[in-house]
Amino acid sequence: MTPEAATPPAAAGDTHPEIHRRGLMLVLSSPSGAGKTTISRQLLERDENLAMSVSVTTRPMRPGEEEGVDYYFVSPERFRQMVANRELLEHAKVFGHEYGTPRFAVEAALSEGRDVLFDIDWQGTQQLRDSARGDLVSIFVLPPSAEALESRLRSRAQDSEEVIAGRMAKASEEISHYPEYDYIIVNKVLRKSVTQAEAILRAERLKLARQTGLSDFVQDLKNDL
Repeated sequence: MTPEAATPPAAAGDTHPEIHRRGLMLVLSSPSGAGKTTISRQLLERDENLAMSVSVTTRPMRPGEEEGVDYYFVSPERFRQMVANRELLEHAKVFGHEYGTPRFAVEAALSEGRDVLFDIDWQGTQQLRDSARGDLVSIFVLPPSAEALESRLRSRAQDSEEVIAGRMAKASEEISHYPEYDYIIVNKVLRKSVTQAEAILRAERLKLARQTGLSDFVQDLKNDL
């Protein structure tokens, strides 16, 4: 399967079923280890109207990952071609590897009223904001403490001491971008953090600007009164 062919399933969202709405892009960002990926997975499990945006990356596949599910793994040459052809909504280099979001699938999903979840960093979020601000809802996830962040990185048992030290050093820079986001969640208790993210998503779905079929619905309602 190609990145262009991957589209989320149809979704009605939290609006009235007779009112069409435009989908939204829900972005979760955080320093590595703060919990954005865990929160993202739980949101996907609990909300059938939300689907993950599958990014392309040049980094090697990790144990347990699947092509087309976690990422599309491409060569640096193919990635550069996608950038040149404007096939990516956003792209960034993180820890020596390139990451990007395929454009076609996301734009198709939004126009059909489906929501797309992004697990990306602040660089990618800035690019999405520049290209699609009206569709973007951004959440920055903070760890409750530096100690908790380091503990979570070590508990994953995926990275060397050198890599962990690099992630901790980079965390301060990443956290400095929190004012650029719409919402902040301090991930001390996972269950509470997921509930907060769900509340944000439900409220954003009900915004007037996203309910593109509302005027027709209201007119029909008035005609029936």
